[in-house]
Amino acid sequence: MSTQTPTQTEESSETDAEADVPSKGDERRDEKRRRAAEERARRQAEEAEKAAADEETVELKVFRYDPEVEGKQEPRFDTFHVPFTKGMTVLDALMYSRDTYDSSLTFRHSCRQAVCGSDAMFVNGGQKLACKTQIAELEQPIRVEPLPHAEVRKDLVVDMEHFYDQMEAVEPYFQTNEYPDGELEEQRQTRENREKIKMSTRCIWCSACMSSCNIAAGDNEYLGPAAINKAYRFAMDEREGEDIKQKRLEIIEQEHGVWRCQTQFSCTEVCPKDIPLTEHIQELKREAVKNNLKFW
Repeated sequence: MSTQTPTQTEESSETDAEADVPSKGDERRDEKRRRAAEERARRQAEEAEKAAADEETVELKVFRYDPEVEGKQEPRFDTFHVPFTKGMTVLDALMYSRDTYDSSLTFRHSCRQAVCGSDAMFVNGGQKLACKTQIAELEQPIRVEPLPHAEVRKDLVVDMEHFYDQMEAVEPYFQTNEYPDGELEEQRQTRENREKIKMSTRCIWCSACMSSCNIAAGDNEYLGPAAINKAYRFAMDEREGEDIKQKRLEIIEQEHGVWRCQTQFSCTEVCPKDIPLTEHIQELKREAVKNNLKFW
């Protein structure tokens, strides 16, 4: 029969106790595992958040009307659900709806940089450029309609012929009787005069201001804020001759010209290029008065 001395028993107990105490190496490995687990959890949370964002959709209620197709001659609203992406505009959402759900959805667009003025629409109760209007800034559902106070041709497309006629009525082009002496010499303009007319040159002929004007809605012959602003741009240009300016003032001070404006500022509020249209109309009123006083 074997026996074990007390010394051997104590040594064995001390060895077992030392084995139960974790070493510094084990602690470092555990810390690495913990950090790795936390990093995996963080990445999984980010991926889940991204997936949820990718699945976020925008609800569009779009005006529909087509007088040439039976069954679509009665105006209605169609609803489209569009996947939302950061930076998405109303025009982006409309293009997605057309390309994905209904290829017959009709609207105008061109440059997509707020320069051509072709995609002015009535979005959530206000005249806006679809390419400039951010989806993230709008309440849902987003209601998209054609510009008010204009004949609807199809869906979001309106007849712009009357608007263009009013613009052409003020002869929107530069005219002068005086040219520089040198063949290659430019027509010079002072910095002060350039600053004076600078904002008026930004008009992109979108008709948002015309659509918002209550006077234009009730008076089909009213020149409208866009046309009067265009007249301002040239009438206030110092390079045009006095006789030409006189002719422009005669055009705008007619019965359906500047005096029909009731200073409601609706045109200024909706202008996508921030042109102070109402101020320009008021200044032309003052010019017309001064022009008439000359001949008393």
